[in-house]
Amino acid sequence: MGTTWFFRLRALGPIFLALMLTVAGIRAYLQASAAPTGSLPGGPPRVVFIQPKTGVHDIAQALHEAGIIRSVWTFLTVAYLQGSITRLHAGEYEFSVGMPLMEVLRKLEAGRVITHQVTIPEGFDALDIAKLLASENLVDPERFLALVRDPALSEALGIEAPGLEGYLFPDTYRLTRGMAEEEILRVMVARFRRKLPAEVASLAQAVGLDLHGAITVASLIEREAHLARERTLVSAVFHNRLRRKMPLQSDPTAVYGIPDAARRITLADLQRKSPYNTYLMVGLPPGPIANPGLGSILAAVAPAKVNYLYFVSKNDGSHVFSRTLREHSRAVVIYQRGGKAAGS
Repeated sequence: MGTTWFFRLRALGPIFLALMLTVAGIRAYLQASAAPTGSLPGGPPRVVFIQPKTGVHDIAQALHEAGIIRSVWTFLTVAYLQGSITRLHAGEYEFSVGMPLMEVLRKLEAGRVITHQVTIPEGFDALDIAKLLASENLVDPERFLALVRDPALSEALGIEAPGLEGYLFPDTYRLTRGMAEEEILRVMVARFRRKLPAEVASLAQAVGLDLHGAITVASLIEREAHLARERTLVSAVFHNRLRRKMPLQSDPTAVYGIPDAARRITLADLQRKSPYNTYLMVGLPPGPIANPGLGSILAAVAPAKVNYLYFVSKNDGSHVFSRTLREHSRAVVIYQRGGKAAGS
């Protein structure tokens, strides 16, 4: 019986060989003829976004609709013969006009997605960041903000605060479309931890603050001090007022959370009822009003040794600092009222 099977297999040998050669030939033909769109070289690159968990057929269809490949069938056949079917990654891709199908497949296999370089300026609050990231199609802004305010996520990321405002470190990030909002927030909080000097916690304790309080003070400094040299002076005013149990009276706190707050602050704003409005309450607001940079964080825990209690803008980015209400009132008349006393 063994001899019979041997002769049968031997007889089938040429058939198997012919089949293998046929498959190899088809593969070689498809690879050679897997031409791109047929568009003239030099055209603008084309961007295709492949959603997570997209099947290979839908990927092929998306590429075909974008004009990246000529034939869905050819793409699927070559992907199968190459063993690429289960190795294609989701994400946002840029394909040049005239790219051969094999290069398209290699790019998808390697996951060479587009990266977006996004710079978060110092002093941006979570709403500003959400708008910026949404403009790059990187987040759903409503979901991003909901997660920033989610105490469960803060706890999961090791932040001892009811939200992540203040802990989204202002820096330049390289992000990819398709990253979950949680992942982007995790990256920003990780950057905060990496950039925060180890001594900040002990310095904060020395001036009567915990870390959350220090980041809150830093956020006020970030929104008030436009010149780096004034940060420690602004910090001193806030610390001096805290010690004397005086309201901080920081204008930006009165409009925190208002979408159109990038305007001149009015008397009505200063009277707005909000737990963050430091005109209506004594002490620090419940949390940061922005995401401070390292300079403001260091100023928050190392205020200048001065006894200033007031400051007023000179409308050129700098401020006049005063020790007494009388000095401050004079500065307000000069710089905010054009030299005219109130009511004149």
